[in-house]
Amino acid sequence: MSAATLDPRGVRFTAAMTSAILALGLVTASWRVLAAQMVLFGMCAFIGMRLNPWGFVYRQAVQPRLAPIDPAEREDPAPVRFSQGVGFAFALLATIGYAAEWTALGIVANGFALVAALLNAVFGYCLGCQMYLLLRRAAPVGASTSDTR
Repeated sequence: MSAATLDPRGVRFTAAMTSAILALGLVTASWRVLAAQMVLFGMCAFIGMRLNPWGFVYRQAVQPRLAPIDPAEREDPAPVRFSQGVGFAFALLATIGYAAEWTALGIVANGFALVAALLNAVFGYCLGCQMYLLLRRAAPVGASTSDTR
């Protein structure tokens, strides 16, 4: 686990805000709403989690009002960043779908992203994080797959 860990309550708060944006995108079928969310996903996935505006709101307005969290309960940011990358891919597909008037593509991609965000916000179950862990188990970094006998 890296030195900079995440408060899981902040991750769920961010997922709740993301769910609201994705729901708005689904209701309005607006490529602009999805493009804005895509930018947020991209900033978090490719630059860093500290740039997440919802994380900033959580750290400034919500976290100070909560009891301190046990350091052992904090999360590694790598799986969360991976899940932001997955969200970026779905938001990109939804943006393209809505902008090109391929409404079915927009709705399906937006819907998948919304379901994943809601699972995280409501139940604390991060689909992208689980995908990350499965991929790490399948191909651990630095492990040799050849037999050197």
